[in-house]
Amino acid sequence: MDFLQGEIIPFYKPLEWTSFGVVARVRWMLTERLGQKVKIGHAGTLDPLATGVLILCTGRATKRIEELQQHTKEYIATLKLGATTASYDREHPENATFPTEHITRELVEQTLQQFVGKIEQVPPEYSACKVGGEHAYKLIRKGKAVELKPKTLVIDEIELLHFDMPEIQIRVVCSKGTYIRALARDIGEALHSGAYLTGLKRTRVGEVRIEDCHTLEEFPSWLERQTIG
Repeated sequence: MDFLQGEIIPFYKPLEWTSFGVVARVRWMLTERLGQKVKIGHAGTLDPLATGVLILCTGRATKRIEELQQHTKEYIATLKLGATTASYDREHPENATFPTEHITRELVEQTLQQFVGKIEQVPPEYSACKVGGEHAYKLIRKGKAVELKPKTLVIDEIELLHFDMPEIQIRVVCSKGTYIRALARDIGEALHSGAYLTGLKRTRVGEVRIEDCHTLEEFPSWLERQTIG
């Protein structure tokens, strides 16, 4: 392995870790093993409340980050119907409730198909999207109004995996730039109700799946077994 020349290393990001936190920990482990600082970055942020595939690039492979970010991604998302939060996930408390008595499995399956293909999506206000050079979530936390423009993206597949009101679980295959939190918001509105994420796992980036990923716990022993080029 030549981490200075460049390696691509898939990791499983644990719950409540930031993507930057994983990068920092792996950088420290590599620096300890090599005896010198290693350039490292990730190809696509996962929110702290999400888990799953996070691709790390070292050395000269960091030049491939933009290329890797273009790859199709797959997620398993759990949504609670009938309520919303400010961030469209569990980071904030519920701020409104809506009726759900009219929602059936058949209605959910029909509604999900409205989102397949090229769609316009307004990113969440609590996101890293920039407004006037500053992150939207920072402006919101300062009490400033934020207006984000819709972005065009592609949803290749949506499949209903489980229906157990008030929760549903869906599988989503989508393009770069898709906010699953915003998709949950939009699904709730399309159902004439509300929805937010209670769980999110990224199961694939391109051809890289969870079973291909290192964990932070086993990576040090794996690293010790490697011949460093």
